[in-house]
Amino acid sequence: MIIEQRFPLPPWDMENAAQKLQIIEDEWNSLDPEKVIIGYAPGAEVRYGTEFLNGRNEIKQFLNNKWQQQLSFKLKLDLWGALKGRMAVRFECEWHNTTGQWYRSYGVQVFQFNDGGYIQMHFASFNDQPITKTGRKL
Repeated sequence: MIIEQRFPLPPWDMENAAQKLQIIEDEWNSLDPEKVIIGYAPGAEVRYGTEFLNGRNEIKQFLNNKWQQQLSFKLKLDLWGALKGRMAVRFECEWHNTTGQWYRSYGVQVFQFNDGGYIQMHFASFNDQPITKTGRKL
């Protein structure tokens, strides 16, 4: 059986982990759920705040809903550490709701990758802070 690979592959050093993280950031900033879910293993487990998701279909639906509510979404990922198939990441994102109120979300994420370079587990904890449009950084 041939297993597809998604480069770069674990085990991580800080350089190839940063390359992988940039790919993930670019996919999320595309605001295209199809581009995002391709980086997840078919049976991936995700906890994004209070949302618990299993598999690409649930992740795709979650992202469709998220980006209908969080408009002009922009994400910045910052690698804190990488070891074997795991990464610890600080993140911030900015977005506005349908009434025009802007927010900045801060948090941490942990990624676990399988041997093929796909995200197997993704856990994110964060807080949303209202900001002014002129207070945006991203």
